[in-house]
Amino acid sequence: MATPDIHRSIEAIWRIEAPRLIGALARQTRDVGRAEELAQDALVAALQTWPENGVPDRPGAWLMAAANRRAIDAFRRDSMIERKHRELAGEGEGFDPGFEEAIDDGLGDDLLPLLFVACHPLLSPESRTALTLRLLGGLTTAEIARAFLVPEATVAQRIVRAKRTLAEAKVPFEVPHGAERTARLASVLSVIYLIFNEGYSASAGDDWIRPDLCEDALRLGRILAERMPEEAEAHGLVALMELQASRLRARTGPNGEAVLLMDQNRARWDWMLIDRGLAALGRAEKAGAAGPYTLQAAIAACHARARTAEETDWARIAALYAALAEVMPSPVVELNRAVAIGMAFGPAAGLDHLDTIADAPVLADYHFLPAARGDLLAKLGRSDEARAEFERASALARNERERDQLLGRAATVR
Repeated sequence: MATPDIHRSIEAIWRIEAPRLIGALARQTRDVGRAEELAQDALVAALQTWPENGVPDRPGAWLMAAANRRAIDAFRRDSMIERKHRELAGEGEGFDPGFEEAIDDGLGDDLLPLLFVACHPLLSPESRTALTLRLLGGLTTAEIARAFLVPEATVAQRIVRAKRTLAEAKVPFEVPHGAERTARLASVLSVIYLIFNEGYSASAGDDWIRPDLCEDALRLGRILAERMPEEAEAHGLVALMELQASRLRARTGPNGEAVLLMDQNRARWDWMLIDRGLAALGRAEKAGAAGPYTLQAAIAACHARARTAEETDWARIAALYAALAEVMPSPVVELNRAVAIGMAFGPAAGLDHLDTIADAPVLADYHFLPAARGDLLAKLGRSDEARAEFERASALARNERERDQLLGRAATVR
C-alpha cells in the first residue's frame, strides 16, 4: 500500500523533472500538447510502480524511459495509420527508424526552447503565464487557478487553447535568432516577471505575498540567464527578482499584515539573495546597455545597500527612474519617480510631479496613485485630503491585506 511519504516524494520529483521531461519530448514530437500527455503518462506509470518497487536511483531517467516507450508506441501507431493512407494513395513510405534513436537522446538542454514556445507572442499574456507555470513550473491547473484567483475551468481552457494555437501555427521548438529572438525574449522576460510580481505583491485575495510563485519565477529567470549569458536584460531581471525576493520575510508582520518598505526590519532581509542580486546586476551592466529590468534592479540595489531606511540614496533613485522613463515611458514609472522625488527633494516637489500624470487613463483605477498622493499630502500636513486619498486607495485595492493596510494609514493620519 502506498504511503504518504512515497506520494510526497513522487510529487517532489515530478516538480523537478517535469519541465526537462516535457522539453525533451517536445523537441522530439514537435508538439507541446503531445509532449505533456506523454509526460503525464510517465507520471501515471510512476504512481503505479514506485509505491511497490520503491523510487529508482535515477527517477528522471526512469520517467524519460517510460515516456519514450509511450512516445514510440504512439509514433508507430500514427505512422502505421499514415502509411496505410499513403499506400491507398500510391505513396508507399515506411516508418522512420531514426525516431526511436532520436527520442532516446535523453533529457538534453530543452528548457530554453520550451520557455520560448510557452511564452510565444501568439498567445495572450494570461495564456503564456498559465502554460509556462504548467509546463515549466510543474503546477497543476488547480494550483495555477488558486495562485491567480480565477476559476480552474478558465485556466484549463487557456492551457488547452494555447496548446492548440501553438500546434496549428506549427511553432518550431527552438530558440529563435536575430530580430525575432529579441522580440520573443521580451515576451519571455515579461511572463517571468509577471509570475514573480503576482507572488511578490498578490493582486487579489487574502495573502499579501505568495513566495512559491516568486521561487518559480526565480528558477526560470536563472535558467534563462545561465543559458543566455550574453543577454544583459536576462541578468537584469534575475538581479531585480533576487533583490526584491530578499525582502519577502520582512514584507509581512506576525499576523500576515503588509509591512511597507520603509517600515521593514532590514535584519530580516536575506543578505545571501542580496549578494546574488548585486552580482547579477554586475553581470547585466557588463553585458550591455541598461534596459528596463537592469535599471529597475539598480533601483532595488539602492534599497539593498542602505542598512537603514534613512541611508537610502533617494536622489540616485529619482535619477534612475528618470532614465527608466526614457527607455520605458509609462505613467506608472512616473508615479514611482514622483515618490522618489518626494523623498529626495521634499513632498511638495513630489506632489507637483505626481499631478502631471494624475489624469492618465491607465492610472484611473490604480490604487497606488491615491496611496502615493495620500503619503505626500500627509507629509505636507494636509491631513483631511490625505485621509480621503488613503480611503480611496483602499476602495480600489483588490488585495485584502493591502486594503487593511491602507485603511490603517487613513486612521493614523493626524
